[in-house]
Amino acid sequence: MPDPARAQACAERFLAGYPQDLRDQISQMIASGKLGSWLLERHGGAHVHRSEAALYDHVMGIKQRHLRSSDPIAKVAWDPRLQIIGQALGMHTTASRVQGSRLKAKREIRISTLFRDAPLAFLDMICVHELAHLKVREHDKAFYQLCIHMAPQYHQHEFELRTYLAWLDAGGPPLWGGTAKS
Repeated sequence: MPDPARAQACAERFLAGYPQDLRDQISQMIASGKLGSWLLERHGGAHVHRSEAALYDHVMGIKQRHLRSSDPIAKVAWDPRLQIIGQALGMHTTASRVQGSRLKAKREIRISTLFRDAPLAFLDMICVHELAHLKVREHDKAFYQLCIHMAPQYHQHEFELRTYLAWLDAGGPPLWGGTAKS
């Protein structure tokens, strides 16, 4: 396991917005090797949405339950090019084109392949985050209220996902299969 200085740097990188005592606690868990077992205990196994078709169906199910009247989504895909650097876990894009006298927008959601082998709670947190951008562009109060409406445990799952990213960044092994890339 990493030395305490590296564990602290990884916790600082992914948990910068959290209180210092919490970052210190996570860095100690990383350095002692206990964070991995804690995450496995909390989340069990990986989700079952491996194919892009299954991912699309899953995202559309969440959208149907919470955002029926929002813009349609043309595509949902696993994206191996999305790197965790820059804190990008997923991405939403809009491609505009003129069709006759109308401007049409095609919406897409892309999720890092790192989360193909992750717990359902982590995948749902990312999906909810990207879906919320259909209604609210900025990361403001309204955006996070919408995220919480769709996933009441949104903030807890985001925190735990960030601790997992710190674990991987510190050199911890992937907990649910796959390969670690940061």
